[in-house]
Amino acid sequence: MHILVSNDDGIHSEGILALEETLKSVGEVYTVAPDRERNAVSHALTLHRPLRIDEIAPRRFAVNGTPTDCVNLAVKGFLPVRPDMVVSGINKGPNLGDDITYSGTVAAAIEGALLGIPSLAVSVVGLRTDYRFGPAAEFAASLAAHVAANGLPANTLLNVNVPNLDRSELKGYRFTHQGKRLYGEKIEVCPNPRGKHYYWISGDDLGFDPQEGSDCVAVNEGYISVTPLHVDLTNYQALQSMRGTRLPWH
Repeated sequence: MHILVSNDDGIHSEGILALEETLKSVGEVYTVAPDRERNAVSHALTLHRPLRIDEIAPRRFAVNGTPTDCVNLAVKGFLPVRPDMVVSGINKGPNLGDDITYSGTVAAAIEGALLGIPSLAVSVVGLRTDYRFGPAAEFAASLAAHVAANGLPANTLLNVNVPNLDRSELKGYRFTHQGKRLYGEKIEVCPNPRGKHYYWISGDDLGFDPQEGSDCVAVNEGYISVTPLHVDLTNYQALQSMRGTRLPWH
């Protein structure tokens, strides 16, 4: 089995190194990841400039592009084999609720799913320092082995969030739905020396909507959350109700 590993924290991140090491027990690992941090780039694909790939170690490649670029290049012919699975991570910080729409980590797994490959995204939910990658890496390897044996539904990926706890402190895992995180809306405006303004997009973390069965609730209670995501974004319930709608247009 051939496993493609990527992320959005960059190829030198401690999280991707931990993930590579544990996945070696599941299959042959190839890593194709950004050459630097590419956080919050979502599913961006680089079309306005050429991409460069540098081999920094055997089966480890750095790309001057986005996580989506990395998976796209790897699957469409750069690697000598087509991957049987894509595993993205381990991300420093949560990809819960609305985070998934911004996440480069999740986008790498989405790209894998779009290309017909079973895919996982793995994140550690915690502070900006002192991340415990070991438990997340071990769980990712166990989940990857299960998916290799049992597969996933078409156009589906798994988004995994692991509390930043020691293995003995984790309560287990739950299969969850996407929750809703809450942020304060804030734009910081700062003057530059020439009197012009520049802007920082920011916002305070105000917690989450405590929806029963959500990824946010599971992680808050000390459980690993595993959320199946579907790359078909159609709201079929809304579609059904809108099919009888008559618009004032002819």
